[in-house]
Amino acid sequence: MNAPRTPAPSTATPWHARPPEDVLRELDADADGLSDSEAARRRARHGANVLPAAAGRSLWLRLAQQFDNVLIYALLAAGTVTLWLQHWIDASVIFGVVLVNAVIGFVQEGKAERALEAVRGMLARRALVLRRADGGAAERRDVDAAELVPGDLVLLASGNRVPADLRLLRTNNLRVDESALTGESVPVDKLAAAVAVDAPLAERAGMAYAGTVVTYGQARGVVVATGAATELGRIGTLVGGVAVLATPLARKLDQFGRRITAFILAASVLVFAFGYWVHGFDATELFLAVVGLAVAAIPEGLPAVVTIALAIGTQTMAARRAIVRRLPAVETLGSVTTICSDKTGTLTRNEMTAVALLLPWRTVEASGAGYAPEGGFTVAGAPLAAAAAPDLLALAHCGLLCNDAALTDREGVWTLAGDPTEGALLALALKAGFDSAHERAAWPRIDEVPFESERRYMATLHRDRAGGGLRLYVKGAPESVLTRCATAGDGRPLDAAAWEARTAHAAGAGQRLLALAVRELPAGPASIVPETVGELRLLGLVALIDPPRPEAIDAMARCRAGGIAVKMITGDHPATAAAIGERLGLRGAAALTGGAIDTLDAAGLRAALDATDVVARASPEHKLRLVAALQDGGRVVAMTGDGVNDAPALKRADIGVAMGGKGTDAAREAADIVLTDDNFATIVNAVHEGRRVYDNIKKSLLFTLPTNGGEAGVILLAVFLGLALPVTAAQILWVNMVTTVLLAIPLAFERAEPGSMRRPPRPPREPLVTRLLLARVLYVSVLMVAVTFTAFEWVLARGGTLEAARTAAVNMLVLGELVYLFNARHFVAHSLARDTLTDNRYALWAALALLALQALFTYAPPMQALFRTTGLDGATWALLWALALAKFFAVEAEKWLLRRCGVQRL
Repeated sequence: MNAPRTPAPSTATPWHARPPEDVLRELDADADGLSDSEAARRRARHGANVLPAAAGRSLWLRLAQQFDNVLIYALLAAGTVTLWLQHWIDASVIFGVVLVNAVIGFVQEGKAERALEAVRGMLARRALVLRRADGGAAERRDVDAAELVPGDLVLLASGNRVPADLRLLRTNNLRVDESALTGESVPVDKLAAAVAVDAPLAERAGMAYAGTVVTYGQARGVVVATGAATELGRIGTLVGGVAVLATPLARKLDQFGRRITAFILAASVLVFAFGYWVHGFDATELFLAVVGLAVAAIPEGLPAVVTIALAIGTQTMAARRAIVRRLPAVETLGSVTTICSDKTGTLTRNEMTAVALLLPWRTVEASGAGYAPEGGFTVAGAPLAAAAAPDLLALAHCGLLCNDAALTDREGVWTLAGDPTEGALLALALKAGFDSAHERAAWPRIDEVPFESERRYMATLHRDRAGGGLRLYVKGAPESVLTRCATAGDGRPLDAAAWEARTAHAAGAGQRLLALAVRELPAGPASIVPETVGELRLLGLVALIDPPRPEAIDAMARCRAGGIAVKMITGDHPATAAAIGERLGLRGAAALTGGAIDTLDAAGLRAALDATDVVARASPEHKLRLVAALQDGGRVVAMTGDGVNDAPALKRADIGVAMGGKGTDAAREAADIVLTDDNFATIVNAVHEGRRVYDNIKKSLLFTLPTNGGEAGVILLAVFLGLALPVTAAQILWVNMVTTVLLAIPLAFERAEPGSMRRPPRPPREPLVTRLLLARVLYVSVLMVAVTFTAFEWVLARGGTLEAARTAAVNMLVLGELVYLFNARHFVAHSLARDTLTDNRYALWAALALLALQALFTYAPPMQALFRTTGLDGATWALLWALALAKFFAVEAEKWLLRRCGVQRL
């Protein structure tokens, strides 16, 4: 045998378009299989039939990268300063926040590596091949699939996972489930004949691809690609090459951290220079004041609040059947502007269902979805009792007996063993009132002609136990069965043109059609001969679809109300995709196809997506381009899917959502969120939770920034005016610690704002700190500074000591922050209601705990010694509470003004 040429990868050589004999010749293979020595030489050239492992980062590098954040640098600097000041508790809090965030990020890393492992796991472990010893005869061998090489002859049978990309040489009723690779909702028929060069992946009948599953029949094929050169390997390469994008919140927090760090450093330098050169302050004392300013201004509690808010959202979503694999994904869902959803199994049930019965003299609509025998029948909207419809019963009886599938009720969940179209016919018969076990016993099968791709029909012969007569049932493709029918219904001659028109109309609506026919035979030889399958009486056609989930239709309406666009992306036929899209309320009359995508540039693709919501015949590369095009247009994209063909797009999207029940491992590992109920409606519920989480993070920011600004402003004003500091650095650290732990965190538990799913998503480019929020921050900061200085100067004016004045100033800061907590529970809505105190018990308990701690701070001797505080009299407390309440109502007045101006959120 000549030395084999190295075959090009399957993506480069159109093996599907070449006759089997040409493929064998190009691969230098023959019908006897490769010899052992030749297989070894090819394995050395092409490598093992496995997907390459990705080079991972070391654990230490992954851990170190968790600290690569400006805000983390600022926190580490603050922690170092507090250690230098020997304020051990506050330093522990700061370093604890940094450590918790690092650990969470470290644990959530490694998504790409796991995704590649999952794709690699889809390759078959064993393969049956034809091989021969050098000089010997060909023999069947069960080998490790990793040993396969181009040119190997592989034998396939029902239940096998295809071990490599094969060009089929011979088939026998072969059907292959390619749903994980192409999105086709039913197994596809395979033939050895060549197809057009430009045929999409889902229409290459002569190919069997690695990772797909044989559901029926047998075949022989030659390996044309192994490992990374397979279609599955190509997808694995796509997954490995897709960069993980930072979430919107991460990008905004990073930008915010850089800006606030730069501002704090600049302000600290300016304050030190002004105090030293203008007022001549002592350098050491001034340095401590600047340290206090920096520590006061740094929102060190913000990362902790963000983490807790995300963790709470994670728990809530888990209770709603959405498992979060990456913590920031919770918030990202709340900012989603576009959801790109796979069709099969996500928007639809991935369970074929009979939706219409085209009977000889009428059309009957069937309700229900999936394999559960639930639903009924109507004609032109009027209910129809199956028992009173002999034409319907005759059709259903044929579908029940000319059938090899089985349905099983397992704790209320109907599961199918067999072909999905046959499962739909079984469910139809059960809806019509038949008992499958009873009918099969009453009409035992005595002969059959199994479905073959060349015939495109199945026939079964049954004997009536009661009367002894024979009945032949036939089902199959309309074009095959109709030509064998002489009559229809009650025996009138078949009107072929009318039936062809009805068939074309249903097919144009994206429905799959099966024709069912019958022939009564006299008692005689119990076997089917070719002449028997003729002169049939047509019972009708059954229109089948993979129906939309009812809850998905409602979820679509919620998305539209919330300003979220939905794009359905599938590998299915354009007509089928358009029909499902129409049922879901999507714009799908002119579905965008994968072939059209290949002809469009980036701008053209964005324009096409603006004009339609349905994309059909989409390959993994197409899905990746679609997601990237939407992102380039400023959209925040969520991608849902369940197949290995969805994995690259799931990873590229801002938020990847995989199906946990029927989804593949590859999809689950590439995703950020996994739905345990495979339900599109769960995604919409998760979006609602994501909006709540983002709002609560923003409320925490709305609380933290002005309170920190007030603390820093007090020091800043004192230095610029040359006054004694109203608070010391140690006292500022105390205020930061107790308010961060007790006041900011309860905001993470807030309920969703009213109407959160009736407002459009926030603009993707909207900054974390908007102009209105900044105005609130400055307004409240000024109020904080004003009431604190008022209390400080009032105590000094009464002849109080500096320690007493500082004690009053610290308590004023804390009380001002306490009342502002209840202001911040609502962005614009007023807080003058009973539920402001009662519907967030964490805020109420935090307020009580804070008052207890301040009592200890003010009156406990150890605290007085540590922080240089002293007890306050009743008059001082009365002033402090009066100023706090005045500040509360001042903020409420500003919120009232915003409401008057029509502002709904900051």
